[in-house]
Amino acid sequence: MKLNIGCGLNKVQGFINIDKYSESKPDLVMDAERTPWPFDSNQIDEVLFNHSLEHMGGNTEVFLNLMKELYRVCKAGAKIQINVPHPRHDSYMGDPTHVRIISPQVLSLFSKKLNHELATQGVPNTPLGIYLDINFEIKHVKQMLEEEYLMLFQQKKVTERELVKMISERNNIVTEYQITLEAIK
Repeated sequence: MKLNIGCGLNKVQGFINIDKYSESKPDLVMDAERTPWPFDSNQIDEVLFNHSLEHMGGNTEVFLNLMKELYRVCKAGAKIQINVPHPRHDSYMGDPTHVRIISPQVLSLFSKKLNHELATQGVPNTPLGIYLDINFEIKHVKQMLEEEYLMLFQQKKVTERELVKMISERNNIVTEYQITLEAIK
């Protein structure tokens, strides 16, 4: 079973399209911030959050409960695809309904393996995977560049190192993150 959570008007064939607003005519009207979800444990093969997760969990406890519920319903090896606006892009900053930054750094806190590695190294972090007894591994991260910066990079007018530095210092270079997680059980 596949879920498209927070689908809005963007339905995906082969998925159960879920939204809390009935006006978007989803397959299932459901507020993902309210748990438990109406699915059995270990039932879901794939989940898509396409520009929706950043709208959820403005309250930390609500966000953590959402992540616990996501883990509960996912089968071992389930794929979770999360596409979100980059937090330093105007498309993120200009929408008052964006309530939570979603980034690889945030999602890495749900990896038990990384939690243990960082603890061994004495690196301070919040080991949410351990605290919540959930385990998601980041399998892939892609940063989508604004066309102007993509062209500069492709034309070798900026190096990868220069681009990474620019991304860390400036706004409106990366438009979105595309992050793939796997449920580890």
